[in-house]
Amino acid sequence: MTDLHNLREQNRRLQEEVKRATAEIQLRVEHIAAINRVAAKVGVSLSLDDTLNSALQEVCNVTGAEASGLSLINEDRTEVILRAQLGWENDYTSPPMRIPIDEGMSGRVIHNDEVLVHNDLTGVEDFAVSRFSDEDFRSIALAPMHARGKIIGILSVMSYDPDEFDKVFAVVLQAIADNVAVAVHNAVLYEKHVENEKQLGTILNSTADGIIATDNHGRISLVNHAAEKMLGIDANHLINHTLGNAPIPRRIQDPILLTMLPEAENRTFQVTLESERVLSFIVSQITFERQVDQTADNDGWVIVLQDVTHIREAEIARAKFIQAAAHDMRNPLSVTQSSINLLDKMLETKDEDIREIIDMAYSGIDRLQNLIDDLLQIEKIESGYGFNLRETDIRELIREVTLSNKTLMNDKSITMGSYVADDVPYIVYIDRDWMQRAIHNFLDNARKYIQIGDTVEVNVYIKNESLHIEVVDTGPGIPQVAQARLFDRFYRVDDNAVIKGSGLGLAITKSVAEAHGGNVYVKSEVGEGSIFGITIPMEDSERDT
Repeated sequence: MTDLHNLREQNRRLQEEVKRATAEIQLRVEHIAAINRVAAKVGVSLSLDDTLNSALQEVCNVTGAEASGLSLINEDRTEVILRAQLGWENDYTSPPMRIPIDEGMSGRVIHNDEVLVHNDLTGVEDFAVSRFSDEDFRSIALAPMHARGKIIGILSVMSYDPDEFDKVFAVVLQAIADNVAVAVHNAVLYEKHVENEKQLGTILNSTADGIIATDNHGRISLVNHAAEKMLGIDANHLINHTLGNAPIPRRIQDPILLTMLPEAENRTFQVTLESERVLSFIVSQITFERQVDQTADNDGWVIVLQDVTHIREAEIARAKFIQAAAHDMRNPLSVTQSSINLLDKMLETKDEDIREIIDMAYSGIDRLQNLIDDLLQIEKIESGYGFNLRETDIRELIREVTLSNKTLMNDKSITMGSYVADDVPYIVYIDRDWMQRAIHNFLDNARKYIQIGDTVEVNVYIKNESLHIEVVDTGPGIPQVAQARLFDRFYRVDDNAVIKGSGLGLAITKSVAEAHGGNVYVKSEVGEGSIFGITIPMEDSERDT
């Protein structure tokens, strides 16, 4: 009988233990379900206000609390700010309740990084915000909200009855708080992203420069208001179209597509529209290392449009005026030079002051004569006057240009060299004198701007069925924004009085290249030197001999 009694007692205890374990498991399942419900509810929206309000509602539903609040930490102002509340007697969000980050219950939660439970509020506590005592809460639990390894805020639940929250509840509340924190943090990031997009959109649509952005396949993703106005095309007709299929005028479309080719020599160009408006284009490739699709090397392209019509009109008017003035000045300049020569012979003096004045007069006349000559040279080459194509030994030409400039380069300790690729024909069909002048202008430009000890090279090679003549230097480089206008008349990147010149040398070189059916280009980065080049189609420059 005794053994049977003991067996029954053990069985009873075992059944009670199983009931307790079952009840505990059931409670844990309910807690996990509650946590999951909160996570599912607050994760459906990226709106911060929606996330905050739905989080509080669901927290009250699963915990049975009568009120709840959610505060976020403002690190810049070292404050804890109440962003949302539910079930309170008074409104503490308009304006929001602000508590110094190290004061009150919230300060203790942040400092200890653990749930704080107070089950016997009497209303006489020294609250950080005294009016909180008006709520008549008897129990409160506050949990730190963790996201990305740091506390971003505090989730609190309140009850009007004492002794409502125990240690098990604190564990559940912490899990809920961390789930809410992830959703809130995502919503905050999304809100900042939206704000940044709006700010960027405002900036893009306020700038006077037109901007077109594409993906790495040339599909247009952005067109700002200035670009719409310059092109005369609604952005809706361009977005999601590739540049090749977009309704863009061919005189704009073709050079853009050419500059996007991997072998493109120049990323800047100008286009004159049928309306006589002149647009300047800068095409830039945007590249960065991707996190997801690591096979993609670039993200796309940005095309900047600038309306330079007023600049072009001013330059044309100035060029016409100076051309007319140049013709009118030749005769009086000759008279002046003859008069100074005669005066110099008549004086026959060694007085240094008088000698210096006469030398200054000679120097001024020479500079003015060079300016007049440059202006008339452009007029000649653009009109085709005196332009004669003939067989030219390109290697001998490069050797002659290099030697004639070497002395000037040596004066600044500049190392100079040349290279002609083996596949370049010995004889090309060009105007020897004009081409020599064009290359000399490139070298003269390099000599003026590069520093002592830099290097300059003249390179000649064949690429894409064109003859390339390049002057490569290790100078200071040129800002990209200035590159589109480098070959304009009178344009100078650095208006430095120490660097002499008329601002016509590169314009003459461009006219020479165009007279040969080719073009000019520049490739440069600030601090990395520059490459100035001429391209001439081989079918125009090469002849059977």
